[in-house]
Amino acid sequence: METRPNGSSLGGNDASNVSRWIFEISRRYRHVLDKMIPHIVSRWIGCLTLMALYAVRVYLVQGFYIVTYGLGIYLLNLLIQFLSPQVDPEMQDGPSLPTRGSDEFRPFVRRLPEFKFWHSIMVAFSIGFVMTFYRVFDVPVCWPVLLFYWFTLFILTMKRQISHMIKYKYVPFSFGKQRYDGKKVSSKERTNLPTD
Repeated sequence: METRPNGSSLGGNDASNVSRWIFEISRRYRHVLDKMIPHIVSRWIGCLTLMALYAVRVYLVQGFYIVTYGLGIYLLNLLIQFLSPQVDPEMQDGPSLPTRGSDEFRPFVRRLPEFKFWHSIMVAFSIGFVMTFYRVFDVPVCWPVLLFYWFTLFILTMKRQISHMIKYKYVPFSFGKQRYDGKKVSSKERTNLPTD
């Protein structure tokens, strides 16, 4: 192992500095992500902006259709995970999703949480955007065939997912659902409460 003029070794110290540097960057990245969690609308506006930038870039260079197709397949996979329950009722032997009104209430738990869904989309579009600057990824293809195939795949996959939702009677969205925040005490009942 070589030594520097000050007597320190080159091999071990550099490796530990690099691992510390990588750890610090990942810690800061995680800190920024943690701060973004409550800002749902802002996150999705940023995501739509990145998608629009990618679309404009692909339109202007008139290429990278295979990258876009791969990105579309990946997004379809993410969407299916986002719409699916964490435990698939078809594969589960024990308790399942409630199918009758008398069954126990269980909240819908996604296989892919909203934040991870957003983060995966952002990473995918960022990688796809960077790939559009390298000609090696611009494989010549007939884009109408890819578009037709993607739409066919989307329709068949969503048809299967929707029939699964209907069969097991679950809705993966929480807006419009009744919330159970506990019993609200009216002012009339408050006056009749016994005092200590």
